[in-house]
Amino acid sequence: MGKYGDTIRVVNRTRGIELASRAGVAGTSGKRREGLLKKTGLDPGEGLWISPCEAVHCFFMKFTIDVLFLSKDLRVVKARPRLKPWRVSGSLRAHSTLELPEGTIEATGTQAGDQLEFERLDAPPVAGA
Repeated sequence: MGKYGDTIRVVNRTRGIELASRAGVAGTSGKRREGLLKKTGLDPGEGLWISPCEAVHCFFMKFTIDVLFLSKDLRVVKARPRLKPWRVSGSLRAHSTLELPEGTIEATGTQAGDQLEFERLDAPPVAGA
């Protein structure tokens, strides 16, 4: 399951705006390999955090996405809006990527240097509660 669990909320702390209300986490080799390939689109509020990841490809994808490349401390090192199917993008400085619905980067004003914050949504129940 990893540090953040299987579902996270992502907020751009620099801009005070939510980027994803329910992003999946691809922290295993199999989940990173599958990515968004089986999906036909992302609804507003959805996304996928891939870690570790320095580059993404959209081979065989059916829709356009926005991609944020993040440092280990979740700071945006590169923003790649509107990455179309059959394209590739990467950043050697990135530790992970956040894939979001097309138009999210522009709508939120997210850019390199912004600090993101992740909130785990599927925390296990507290013992004795």
